[in-house]
Amino acid sequence: MAKKHSRDHGGTPATVALDQAGIAHTLHSYEHDPASDLSYGLEAAATLGLDPEQTFKTLCAYVDDEMVVAVVPVAGMLDLKALASATGGKKARMCPPADAERSSGYVVGGISPIGQRTPRRTVVDETAQLYDAVYVSGGRRGLDIGLSPADLLTVTGGAYAPIAKES
Repeated sequence: MAKKHSRDHGGTPATVALDQAGIAHTLHSYEHDPASDLSYGLEAAATLGLDPEQTFKTLCAYVDDEMVVAVVPVAGMLDLKALASATGGKKARMCPPADAERSSGYVVGGISPIGQRTPRRTVVDETAQLYDAVYVSGGRRGLDIGLSPADLLTVTGGAYAPIAKES
């Protein structure tokens, strides 16, 4: 995968983190349509011509009292019970958007699992391993990053687990 430098695309904390780690990645920009009926992730996949199973959304949840980051395909949903189990917790619930924005340093619709203001334990759905490249938010609405699933785990300190379910 060709490496593109974030300074050429108005760097975000995610692209800066990838550049600093020397991780190869591609940047994919699109014009976010505020009137779109699609979720941010599905809009990104459709606009960029990407497979929704290969394009991942970043969600924040509380497992017991710990905020964790979950990365699942935009075509599916987060299985909260599976996330709790994967992290050794008893119960998971979604974070309020304001908590996710405050912790990550990103806005909803542009939350990247990479370069978050407060590093959190990260769980990536195991289906990411099926692809040579996966696509995640680049840290702002209208920017996705393509990188290998292994590099996504490396840069986030994450782990794979079966945390997605069909929507």
